[in-house]
This record gives sequence, C-alpha cells and structure tokens, in this order.
Amino acid sequence: MPTKTNWPEAIKPLLKKYKGKQHPLEYKNTYQLVVMVVLSAQDSDRNINSLAPKLFEAYPNMQALTKATEETLFPFISKVRNFGNKAKWLTGIAEKIKKDSNIPETLDELVELPGIGRKSACVILRESGKPAEGVIVDLHVVRVAPRLGIATGTDPKKIEKQIMEVLPQKDWDAGMAMSFLGREICRPKPNCEKCLMNTVCAYYKANS
Repeated sequence: MPTKTNWPEAIKPLLKKYKGKQHPLEYKNTYQLVVMVVLSAQDSDRNINSLAPKLFEAYPNMQALTKATEETLFPFISKVRNFGNKAKWLTGIAEKIKKDSNIPETLDELVELPGIGRKSACVILRESGKPAEGVIVDLHVVRVAPRLGIATGTDPKKIEKQIMEVLPQKDWDAGMAMSFLGREICRPKPNCEKCLMNTVCAYYKANS
C-alpha cells in the first residue's frame, strides 16, 4: 500500500456513518432484491426503482417468475440497459431457484446464478443481513478507494482484494460505505471540505 495508514482505525468513522443504511434499490424482500440487483448492472438504481413496481405486480415472487419467458418480461424491462440479456438471466435464475425460500445465502452459490457476479452477490448478502464474504466494489468504490489511498488501480477485483487485505472481515461493509460516500460527497468532482474522511485521504492531502 502506498500509505502507512492504519485502515481498520481510519475507516471507523465511515463505517459508523453508514452502518445499516439500506442500499438505494427500493426492494421489499430478498426476491425483489435479487431481481433488482440483476437489472441494475450498468444501469442506475433510480431507473430500476421506477420500473420495479409494475414488474413485481406481474411477477410477485420466484414461483411467478418461473412462468415468465424472456418475451413476457420485455414490456416491463425494455427501458433497462442490456434488457435482452437480463431477461435471459432472470428466467434462468427462476428456473434454477424455483421459489423464494431457495435463494442462496452464500457468495459461492449466488455467483453460480446467471447474471450475478461478486459485487451483486455481496450486495445481496449485505442486504439479507448475512456476514460479508467479500467487499462491494461498484463504480463509486472504484473512484473513492484509490482517492482515499486504501487501494490502487481501476480493476474492481484487485481493489476488492486490496481492501480485504487491509481490513478485518467484520469491516468489509466498508465497500458499501465507500459507495454511499461516493454517491453523496466523493462525486467525480468531490466535496472534500465536507468529507469526514479528509483527515486520512491521500487525494485531499495531495490537493490541499
């Protein structure tokens, strides 16, 4: 690591600020969460939140989704980026899981499902209240982590590995905390003066 920051100590204010804050996807249960996480890849949470209610009216649970075809999903998700593949993934997930109670609760099982990578699986585990098995690295974290100095580079997998190496497992929710920070304060044009991490931030030190 480029800095000698004691990250388990330095990250505490950030974890405290965002502890238990729900992911911006407005889901009501784990089934909805899984569907919305798949749909939100490379799309905005706001877009998915706006079209989800109609989709869940038509397909209220995994059992209902097993009866869907890609074509019957299109009218509900055609405004989603890459909706063709996502329809295929959702029908594939339903076929595999069949009902809500079969939704996997481990990272390894979740990433076996179509359309679910590590980041999506980590989000599902976090929001289901399960212990973290990895670190959520979304596009916000790819921006925030190197700025802070807790990780380097732009590869999400490498950033995740670096964060997992410097933080104990109990602090792996730092990924989602950094994502919230990136949404609110550490935007592409950051509001450093307002940031509770500016005392340990490499970017702030270099630019102030």
